[in-house]
Amino acid sequence: MAKKYDAIVIGTGQSGPSLAARLTKEGMKTAIIERKLFGGTCVNVGCIPTKTLVASARAAYMARRAADFGVVIDGAVTVDMKRVKERKDAVVRQSNEGVTRWLKNMPNLTVYEGHGRFETPHAVRVNGELLEADRIFINVGTRAHVPDMPGIREVPYLTNSGMMEVDFLPEHLVIIGGSYVGLEFAQMYRRFGSRVTVVEMGPRLIAREDEDVCAAIKEILEGEGVEVRLNARCMTETEVRASGRPALVGRMMMSRVGRARERSETQGFMKILVDAQSKKILGAAILGIEGDEAIHSILDVMYAGAPYTVIQRAVHIHPTVTELIPTLLGDLEPYIH
Repeated sequence: MAKKYDAIVIGTGQSGPSLAARLTKEGMKTAIIERKLFGGTCVNVGCIPTKTLVASARAAYMARRAADFGVVIDGAVTVDMKRVKERKDAVVRQSNEGVTRWLKNMPNLTVYEGHGRFETPHAVRVNGELLEADRIFINVGTRAHVPDMPGIREVPYLTNSGMMEVDFLPEHLVIIGGSYVGLEFAQMYRRFGSRVTVVEMGPRLIAREDEDVCAAIKEILEGEGVEVRLNARCMTETEVRASGRPALVGRMMMSRVGRARERSETQGFMKILVDAQSKKILGAAILGIEGDEAIHSILDVMYAGAPYTVIQRAVHIHPTVTELIPTLLGDLEPYIH
């Protein structure tokens, strides 16, 4: 006999737990199903663990550059990958257990651990039990796609998820695909001490980005010793150019940014594109230290649909990366298509 619910949520990734909380607060009897790890990709094999590994890799990178800051380290800098993984696992465990406790103690929510399968449009079977609801939300996430390359099935390989279990330093890591996730691992493992080669079938890295951004990323990675092989077939300016709309552009090298100079990480640049008629920001790219935080001051203005002058006339904290954005916007020039 089927168990009746008002709603069923399949998957406990980013959206699932928050959705379950919203549904139960509205008085809906809800079931949530998780086949493996509570928290999904982000918590277990994605954002949280990779950024934790990135932090360890950055620590190694800065330790090797200690002399640049007047700090003396006697002896070579080495990385204990077992301890790196243990630290990553501890951070992941904290998040995973937090999501698990939240769900299992949520009033009006029943948690099922198992593989859910649809039997009808309004019925899901899990662990031999049949659950029915008028509303069923699918939040099952994604898995790594393994390309059908000659010989790939005959050799051991790792995906972005499998990399989370590595507790040793590969002598030579070959990364197939030069996009965001692949390049994150490339820089990370190069900083840990591996020889790293990135193989990209296209003519440039991260092809969806503008050409100047792609070229700068390649230069930064090669400067750290990452080998890049292009044309290896076995937020943009490009879109503005295609549209033909009149635009303004501002560029600033990170070497002009005080925060970047203080930390001796002056690679990269900032760029903002503005519609010449409406004065609204069309897009931006920040390639450099703390760009992930600084970009939000631009995003907020874009979401508000406000003209670029709103941020141009703002006064930001010094010294930061964001403080130079008003200066950049004060030096806009006509964009030549």
